[in-house]
Amino acid sequence: MREHLHSCAHPRTYYIRTFGCQMNAHDSEVIAGLLEELGYKRALTPETADLVLLNTCCVRANAENRLYGHLGNLKPLKEENPDRIIGVCGCLVQQPGEEEKIREEFPHVDLVFGTHNLHRLPALLAQLEATKSRVFEIWQEGEREEDLPVRRESPFKAWVNIIYGCNNFCSYCIVPYVRGREQSRRPAKILEEVRALAADGVKEVTLLGQNVNSYGKDLPAGERIDFADLLRQVNEVDGLSRIRFQTSHPKDLSSKLIRQMAAGDKICEHLHLPVQAGSNRVLAAMNRQYTREHYLKLVEELRATVPGIAITTDIIVGFPGEEEEDFLQTLDLVEKAAFDSAYTFAYSPRKGTKAASLPNQVPQEIRMERLYRLIELVDTLAKKSNKRLEGEVVTVLVEGPSAKREDIYAGYTRTNKQVLFPRPDPEEDLTGREIPVLIEEGLSHTLYGKVMTGKEETAHS
Repeated sequence: MREHLHSCAHPRTYYIRTFGCQMNAHDSEVIAGLLEELGYKRALTPETADLVLLNTCCVRANAENRLYGHLGNLKPLKEENPDRIIGVCGCLVQQPGEEEKIREEFPHVDLVFGTHNLHRLPALLAQLEATKSRVFEIWQEGEREEDLPVRRESPFKAWVNIIYGCNNFCSYCIVPYVRGREQSRRPAKILEEVRALAADGVKEVTLLGQNVNSYGKDLPAGERIDFADLLRQVNEVDGLSRIRFQTSHPKDLSSKLIRQMAAGDKICEHLHLPVQAGSNRVLAAMNRQYTREHYLKLVEELRATVPGIAITTDIIVGFPGEEEEDFLQTLDLVEKAAFDSAYTFAYSPRKGTKAASLPNQVPQEIRMERLYRLIELVDTLAKKSNKRLEGEVVTVLVEGPSAKREDIYAGYTRTNKQVLFPRPDPEEDLTGREIPVLIEEGLSHTLYGKVMTGKEETAHS
């Protein structure tokens, strides 16, 4: 489908700025793969790129505001080089009215496409080249193409989509409207991709979906398996050492899946399980379809079945109608669950969602005051969790030098905790290796340690 475009004239370099979740990050890897298949080379900055793409998120207002700020900042680059292509893709442009806004308010934007037709990028670039006119193409639905090229950010870690879209319609969330209904990939295709990644040296795969626990419900009868069965099959792939997955919806987390997490030796002892709120009244208004009691029972079952598991979560404060008592119930749930960490957010109204039109919107100052109180508790619990690891030896998959210092390595435990440690030998590159590290200090967001040498036993963390 794409081969006939290879001979067309194309910009030589590209730059992609990604906003939002892991699904967007993986979409950007696919976009990069499509571009490099056409002969593009990656640029390190937008100033040095002939094609600049912003892959957008619309889950929260601040992501949208940041996007339009960045888009405005690109105008001088277009004026400096009129042949430079400026493009916008991803979730934001799928929302009603956003395509028109970009078309009218940002005339320096040449190309706009959505979440359902990113595979069309080569054809859209060819159209742009042929017509010398702006190209805007957004599909409201469509099946994702298989076997698209991918340019991975890491040689030893990879994302693997297993299900697209979402059927849950939480009242605050725009995702089902911009990503569409759930579409499970065929298990044979997923396993084929994972085996190819393992053969290429990938040690860790993360299975991705808006709700991985819904996987398989829409598959043809003859191929229907659930997520626990898929996880078991992925665990059997030779060459892998770590399997992660996200995101899990509590209403669909089964005992079978929890048992499979314990049984699979490659499945990491970490689960991201968004709770969003600790008040049953607020959970009902959010259309989350579970209670605080059900959620806490799941946490209890996870800790009893998967020894040493780290549980992380997402929490929204200031949802419409949230009273102080509701918020106190959220704090109480956070303490009872003893999360290892949490992504915390003040509620952000998203147009097109049911929650945006609900009465009793919580004032911004109250939302922020509650957010700060929640963050203080979350950080305290995270530090307590990390302090327990002091004196333990954990296995770390080394990512490479830390962002700030070449002589300090960074990596992650199986429980998804970041570890920083001095580089033991300046001549030896440990990137991509799993090594034992003695934890010397645990803080709220990071563990600090040193590499163990010799034949010390390593913990399974």
